[in-house]
Amino acid sequence: MWHLVLLIVCAAAIYLSCEWFLNAVEWLGRRLNVGKMAVGTILAAFGTALPESVVTLVAVTTGDTPEARDIGVGAAMGGPLVLATIAYGVTGFVLLTRRRARTRSLIAAHAGADSPPEAGRQERGGRRGAVLTEPAEAARLAKDQRWFIAVFVLKVVLGLVAFAIKPWLGLLFFAVYAIYFWRQIRGGSRDQQHDKELPPLKLQRKAARPATWLVVAQTLGALAVIFVSSQVFVHQLEAIGPMLGLSSAVTALLLAPIATELPEIMNAVIWARQGKIQLALANISGAMMIQATVPSGLGLLFTTWRFDTALLWSGIATMIAIIYLLTTLRAHKLTPARLAISGLLYVGFAAGLIPILV
Repeated sequence: MWHLVLLIVCAAAIYLSCEWFLNAVEWLGRRLNVGKMAVGTILAAFGTALPESVVTLVAVTTGDTPEARDIGVGAAMGGPLVLATIAYGVTGFVLLTRRRARTRSLIAAHAGADSPPEAGRQERGGRRGAVLTEPAEAARLAKDQRWFIAVFVLKVVLGLVAFAIKPWLGLLFFAVYAIYFWRQIRGGSRDQQHDKELPPLKLQRKAARPATWLVVAQTLGALAVIFVSSQVFVHQLEAIGPMLGLSSAVTALLLAPIATELPEIMNAVIWARQGKIQLALANISGAMMIQATVPSGLGLLFTTWRFDTALLWSGIATMIAIIYLLTTLRAHKLTPARLAISGLLYVGFAAGLIPILV
């Protein structure tokens, strides 16, 4: 019972701390003069992914056995899969519910104005099929996904082979993220503009321009709460799994990755609810690049980086999800409904994983 209570409390703490974190990180982006999209792809994504990377570093460097160190390999594979499926899917679902609520309000307004019922139906239909990204934004998101899948394919291939210099290729993954970081910061500051007005900083609500030290303090404080709450959440989930009759392997490969990526999912949900769709999508794509490079680099340096059937299946499922997203973006048909479908791909992964583990 206490495990379930702590699970709920931690989930609430993560959500609330993510609200404080995003509120602060937007102001931090303004202070650092980085572009609006770079706030999502770099600042927010790096902030919430940093605690997970620290956990991976501890697992691969201090694990007493090869099996313990391989936990980091599982995290490096499970994180991107959750982001490519559940994170995008939940964001699409939130946008669907948000737009349906708006549609009901518009229909009520039309009815009050004695306008023809066709107007309400047309409004509803237009919103259901509304494309989430402008062509330029879709091209940028697609570019991020191409970066990701190129790196991801390489790390999957490396998991199937063994050779002498393979561990040193971990440095290559760090270099790739450094290049991505630099390109996002440079491109964002050149092409993107911040919203003219930002919500007041929660630690200084009456100030039109909050103090920089308070922005930094709120950012770091929220990250600390996210880190602690996430770790407690994961431990409670690991305890609840056996109570539900789930094996440790199923818990580790199916449930634990969702728990570790919960902050990124919460970030996307909060920004989607605020109507900041591009920031929500940028946060997920930026987090995916971190998960594809930093944990992978650590895994290559400190473990054998060899994949079993389950890990290979997770890699295949991730690539299927990205190909689906890229195809939708290239056709300029990324709607809330199509984005929500991404979440179903995780169900397909789970269905394929069960016979592997049994």
